[in-house]
Amino acid sequence: MANPLVSVIVPTKNNAATLESCLKSIKEQTYSPIELLVVDNHSSDATWEIAKQFTDMVFVRGPERSAQRNYGAERSSGRYLLMVDSDMELSPRVVEACIDEVLGDPEAKGVTIPEESFGVGFWSQCKRLERSFYTGVPWVEAARFFSKSVYEATGGYDEALVGPEDWDLSKRIGRIGKIARTSELIRHNECRISLRRTLKKKYYYARYAKAYLVRNPEKSMLFSQAGPINRYKLFLSQPRKLFAHPFLGVAMLVMKTAEFAAGGLGYSLSSSTQPVGKKGNRKWLAGRRGRW
Repeated sequence: MANPLVSVIVPTKNNAATLESCLKSIKEQTYSPIELLVVDNHSSDATWEIAKQFTDMVFVRGPERSAQRNYGAERSSGRYLLMVDSDMELSPRVVEACIDEVLGDPEAKGVTIPEESFGVGFWSQCKRLERSFYTGVPWVEAARFFSKSVYEATGGYDEALVGPEDWDLSKRIGRIGKIARTSELIRHNECRISLRRTLKKKYYYARYAKAYLVRNPEKSMLFSQAGPINRYKLFLSQPRKLFAHPFLGVAMLVMKTAEFAAGGLGYSLSSSTQPVGKKGNRKWLAGRRGRW
């Protein structure tokens, strides 16, 4: 029996620095067949040219990552979908391991792939330390692999959300089945982190947090995923890891505290229905299911 086709969808925007390594890691997967789709958000660098070296299925779409992913899913032919960000690199068996999970367990409707960070510079090392605490923590990790039928049944990514869209889709998938997990890794290339850019990003994402709460009214879920209390509890639950290098551990906590402050400011200045596009809700997505 032939292996099912897996469509790997990569949204991009000015990612020339990391895209080649990302797409190369997809091409080097042990699993076959794989269909690669790149959905670019009007890049002004060499992103488009790099993408065309790896696949003919390169499209333009915006305004945000959720819309790009949904469009990639619309254009895909695979029975299964894998969502990969353009600053990620897959270990060679990621797709194979995800297929093993869903074919080996009929209850598995999605698969979480653990991530580890790497990068250049001090703040990148802080981010690497932070992400190491999240491995195996279900309220932080989110499914990236699922069947196209499950994706359609749950309405795809909510285009009104920016930042928590992965959690939101995982939550909906979890309502209809099990979220499995593989031990294969995604390596997240942080490059050289600027603290200023990181804080601006957290501020930007937090502007959409109220829209997430409207769709997920269980406040404890948002607090556990993005709030400071449970994050600090998680960090402090492993003091040997946190303070193995004391200066790095303290700096990571300072960075995270600054991120929470930036996020709190963005949240306080946001509205409950922050739009990102004309089609920013699951009702519209549900209406498209018959046309996938």
